[in-house]
Amino acid sequence: MRSEVRFSGFGGQGIILSAVILGRAAVMYDNKYAVQTQVYGPEARGGASMSQVVIDDAEILYPKVAHPDIYIIMSQEGFEKYGAGAEDPALMLVDSSLVHSRPKCRCIEIPATQEAKQTLKKDIVANIVMLGALVAATHVVSEEALEKAILDSVPKGTEELNLKAMQLGLQLGKQP
Repeated sequence: MRSEVRFSGFGGQGIILSAVILGRAAVMYDNKYAVQTQVYGPEARGGASMSQVVIDDAEILYPKVAHPDIYIIMSQEGFEKYGAGAEDPALMLVDSSLVHSRPKCRCIEIPATQEAKQTLKKDIVANIVMLGALVAATHVVSEEALEKAILDSVPKGTEELNLKAMQLGLQLGKQP
């Protein structure tokens, strides 16, 4: 089962790290294949950035994302540049704290930045909140695989905060 996942937001939100973590979870802990690619302009901090992951049960022969089935959008500019054309049957998770537009496809609103700021007192982990919500809503990788990949990927000393962010995202993603 092939899944094509596109992450977008602004530079500094951890968009590329999110895709790396998702790919790592698939490959290292869920026995799947994954390919990750990224795009960011010279305005890396603040400008729109995008990263994509292809996850499959079989070898991936074509690594490009042609038609994403899952979008994770964390900024309005990211939506306009990389998500506005999303149509059914795709699913989009938007950070409702920062994205004001809504797509034509099915959309789940996750107040990731707001919740990270209020609940965890650190908006820097909003991307991990979104990863938790993604896994709760889609099961593209297992919760266990995501947790292990997060622990492998985040800076030492931030593991507990990031696991709390993941759990918060899992709760937000399970809500109807």
